[in-house]
Amino acid sequence: MNFESLDPELAEYAPAMHSALDPVLDAHLNPSLLQNVELDPEGVALEALPVQESVHIMEGVYSELHSVVAEVGVPVSISHFDLHEEMLWVGSHGGHATSFFGPTLERYSSFQVNGSDDIRQIQSLENGILFLTKNNLKYMARGGLIIFDYLLDESEDMHSLLLTDSSMLLVGGLQNHILEIDLNTVQETQKYAVETPGVTIMRQTNRFFFCGHTSGKISLRDLRTFKVEHEFDAFSGSLSDFDVHGNLLATCGFSSRLTGLACDRFLKVYDLRMMRAITPLQVHVDPAFLRFIPTYTSRLAIISQSGQCQFCEPTGLANPADIFHVNPVGPLLMTFDVSASKQALAFGDSEGCVHLWTDSPEPSFNPYSRETEFALPCLVDSLPPLDWSQDLLPLSLIPVPLTNDTLLSDWPAANSAPAPRRAPPVDAEILRTMKKVGFIGYAPNPRTRLRNQIPYRFKESDSKFDSFSQVTESPVGREEEPHLHMVSKKYRKVTIKYSKLGLEDFDFKHYNKTLFAGLEPHIPNAYCNCMIQVLYFLEPVRCLIQNHLCQKEFCLACELGFLFHMLDLSRGDPCQGSNFLRAFRTIPEASALGLILADSDEASGKGNLARLIQRWNRFILTQLHQDMQELEVPQAYRGAGGSSFCSSGDSVIGQLFSCEMENCSLCRCGSETVRASSTLLFTLSYPEGSNSDKTGKSCDFAQVLKRSICLEQNTQAWCDNCEKYQPTIQTRNICHLPDILVINCEVNSLKEADFWRMQAEVAFKMVLKKHSGEVPKNKEFALADWKELGSPEGMLMCPSIEELKNVWLPFSIRMTMTKNKGLDVCNWTDEDEMQLSSLGTPRQWGPARADEEHGVYVYDLMATVVHILDSRTGSSLVAHINVGETYHQRKEGVTHQQWYLFNDFLIEPIDKHEAVQFDMNWKVPAILYYIKRNLNSKYSLNIKNPIEASVLLAEASLARKQRKTHTTFIPLMLNEMPQVGDLVGLDAEFVTLNEEEAELRSDGTKSTIKPSQMSVARITCVRGQGPNEGIPFIDDYISTQEQVVDYLTQYSGIKPGDLDAKISSKHLTTLKSTYLKLRFLIDIGVKFVGHGLQKDFRVINLMVPKDQVLDTVYLFHMPRKRMISLRFLAWYFLDLKIQGETHDSIEDARTALQLYRKYLELSKNGTEPESFHKVLKGLYEKGRKMDWKVPEPEGQTSPKNAAVFPSVLAL
Repeated sequence: MNFESLDPELAEYAPAMHSALDPVLDAHLNPSLLQNVELDPEGVALEALPVQESVHIMEGVYSELHSVVAEVGVPVSISHFDLHEEMLWVGSHGGHATSFFGPTLERYSSFQVNGSDDIRQIQSLENGILFLTKNNLKYMARGGLIIFDYLLDESEDMHSLLLTDSSMLLVGGLQNHILEIDLNTVQETQKYAVETPGVTIMRQTNRFFFCGHTSGKISLRDLRTFKVEHEFDAFSGSLSDFDVHGNLLATCGFSSRLTGLACDRFLKVYDLRMMRAITPLQVHVDPAFLRFIPTYTSRLAIISQSGQCQFCEPTGLANPADIFHVNPVGPLLMTFDVSASKQALAFGDSEGCVHLWTDSPEPSFNPYSRETEFALPCLVDSLPPLDWSQDLLPLSLIPVPLTNDTLLSDWPAANSAPAPRRAPPVDAEILRTMKKVGFIGYAPNPRTRLRNQIPYRFKESDSKFDSFSQVTESPVGREEEPHLHMVSKKYRKVTIKYSKLGLEDFDFKHYNKTLFAGLEPHIPNAYCNCMIQVLYFLEPVRCLIQNHLCQKEFCLACELGFLFHMLDLSRGDPCQGSNFLRAFRTIPEASALGLILADSDEASGKGNLARLIQRWNRFILTQLHQDMQELEVPQAYRGAGGSSFCSSGDSVIGQLFSCEMENCSLCRCGSETVRASSTLLFTLSYPEGSNSDKTGKSCDFAQVLKRSICLEQNTQAWCDNCEKYQPTIQTRNICHLPDILVINCEVNSLKEADFWRMQAEVAFKMVLKKHSGEVPKNKEFALADWKELGSPEGMLMCPSIEELKNVWLPFSIRMTMTKNKGLDVCNWTDEDEMQLSSLGTPRQWGPARADEEHGVYVYDLMATVVHILDSRTGSSLVAHINVGETYHQRKEGVTHQQWYLFNDFLIEPIDKHEAVQFDMNWKVPAILYYIKRNLNSKYSLNIKNPIEASVLLAEASLARKQRKTHTTFIPLMLNEMPQVGDLVGLDAEFVTLNEEEAELRSDGTKSTIKPSQMSVARITCVRGQGPNEGIPFIDDYISTQEQVVDYLTQYSGIKPGDLDAKISSKHLTTLKSTYLKLRFLIDIGVKFVGHGLQKDFRVINLMVPKDQVLDTVYLFHMPRKRMISLRFLAWYFLDLKIQGETHDSIEDARTALQLYRKYLELSKNGTEPESFHKVLKGLYEKGRKMDWKVPEPEGQTSPKNAAVFPSVLAL
């Protein structure tokens, strides 16, 4: 049951009812309940005893027999009478289960079911008890041993279960489906769609399934098909409880009132014979629970949360005299249940107490209960106390069994040998990085083991697929453990070493000597960096995404276009996708699919990155397709016949990635159903039994791909002709192939990994056999033999044997669509290319262009995304990408293609064979991208900047309370639009979203593990010339939906509430709105003047060409000297005192403009560097004398009174 709908207080139970479990008793708790009850230090009752020994019970009238404490202070969430034994089961909000035996409620067992979620349903079976929590179904023995633990999807929120027979179970919750689970196989057998989501109560009769919904409706469903047969709209607010007996259905719930939901005192009663409502039953309590208790008549028990209980007939009138009171210890009753014999009632309250009411002094819970098994009592006699503090205490006092036989542990010397436990070897990485001071060595913690703990391995266990024991590629490691596989250095997880200067002194050029831009990995959920690079190096995607712009605040297509623009501008400097990932975290579908990792999971590498990136791949293509559908895109496709690029309901992403197909379902009755559909990617489907076939049977990649595309499977499906579920054969026929073929490899277990490994070995042997006869066994090829293979008469394209190992993936595949919608797929090798070239066909065309009109296409491998398994540094994702000619032409001015490895900010050219070599011990394929030949010729690759000058004009604020008197800026007029080379003063203020994570090294120095995550909060731009020089034209406060941990008010001037649209008086905008303004200024060619602009642009996530940045922190800086603050420069050169109590971005931007004017004056526009060098020497000498602190003499000129800009006074 959904308890939150019963009373508003229950939603906040955690802080209100369970703030601290101290041993001090609650004021409302009856002390007699806790006689002889032990309390542990946490305040949880260890043993619950009955209250009174003699209770007078009147026959036929329910009275309280016993009350016990299950857990002090922890509300009872569910109670259940065991259907097989004389036991009462109780579940708590803390996930703890307790059972009580018999009417005396003697504690039988107590154990933890779930560590965090409450127990929502309990169902007793013959061999154990089923417990349902939010997304977990656990079957446990009555003593507490786990029989099975079935984890549901993390997005599920389950509330109810129903046992349909001895082995089938229905589970429902707040989602729009109900799961059917087979308890014998512990597998999901069916998923029934529910039109009205939120099934919190389920009942069953011999005619219907009854499903109670949170919306107040009750649906009656067929027992065989689960289809809705009838539906009752019981309450307008929410349903609280219902029960069925005979032909009557009784319900209680909440009705909508003007002030909200109110408990309805009318019970809705329905006649199931006529399927209509009969006269509602008015009761005198606020009904929260109800049950039929049929003994002599079909009477109803109606219970309120406050503890009132009333009995009445469902077709009669309720009598106030029939009300009795349960005296709960807590303020609320949380649960209610009736025994199968109808002789006992159980109530659970919000303070953890259970109350048993019966109608006889010795009730039985079931008509026929089996005998309950109890633990055997200890048969050992009382032992004398042993004082362990005495060293001379004889150990013979410890009792041992008396026997004349040899003990099992007394092995003869011939069968045993002393085996001292050896100390494990020191980690190779520690020895490699260790620095010695005298005889003491210091090394950073490689974080491969728990702190102060070293596990002892008694035997080498079979390693799991995703947890390999590996060491680094170092001389020490090779000498100590040569049998362990080494991960190449360039494939290891890269990290940024932070210093006190942050990233300024980190040498990114050491990792990337190309002009392409890497991506920084320290941002949350940056595991997708490799896939962002893959999408960027698809030329049509890069151009079409950058042409997209819409009004949606969090649009992934827009943010990806902004990120692609930064990658275009970069000349080898790394970029970061912070804005893109910020928008990614706000999308509900991403969270529902489990794509958003917690910081702890990301740092520890607990998530399965291979599955994660494949789900992310499907998500991003679907999301981009939807985002591009919402905006009308110009015609950019130049296909045959002049067809327009976007058809109705399609998008540019759909044209590139979508594969149109027909799904055919053939029933055994002969009825066939054809349904048209499309998909953006395919998942590899491997042959059955591939892991058990050790004979080395060859299977081309093309065969597996065809099997995956033209999938054929047998499944149960609905047949309209038979009007029932029948075994059907489902096949898939391809109507149109995509321009970009995306494949998820789904190598998620040892089965698939062994298949790839075996096929690579078979392919390697076949190539050697083809070119050199039989494959030699148990010996390697001699170098001379292999050189002969690499001769012109041998293998032209394979100069090294290493390039053929672990290769199964072809560089090209050829697909042919037949007239009957069939598909032929084959590997397209270099030999096929050479034969085609000998026929006079240009090689880059692949098959003749005329063949494409007949459905013949060649796809070339463009990218592979692989999962790197490294137990030392943690698993990571990298990409091999074949970078095309257009990218090299833009970046390097050369025309050629080259394969590169992209490992976050590490970029390195590689040989093309390395992109298809997968050593399954540490390098596992995850995603493949194939593109059609001549893909770029089909699309317009022109990028038209969609950002217009109108973004700088006046706009409305998001803040509700902003007034014109609070305006701090004057927007630009049409005649003030900036031109190339115009000056713009800029300053930004930030807030902190996540604090910095650092550790203290063994030598006492501080090491930054993860920098603080900043978010821009205010951006100010001031005019740099003209009559309004110094007047701001942008002063935007940026609204944020993420939690701010520190507003940094002393340094930013931002106060709590300034970024909240409900209470802010500032000009509040979205980050995207202000970002577009800055992007327009960058694209138009203005020059930004400011102090410390590098950090500002980094947090804003902008890439600005260096010739457009005039940073005063570098203009007034001498090499190998400290950076000087803006406050000190303003005092020294301008005689201004700024940044008094807090910082103000308008003041800082104006001051930076003045300092730039002063720089031009002192350096004679840069023509006299020697004279300006003398000025800087005087500046540094003065700074050292003043300890870089600004003096505060009396009568110091205030910046508000200083004649900064004449026009500022007018503002």
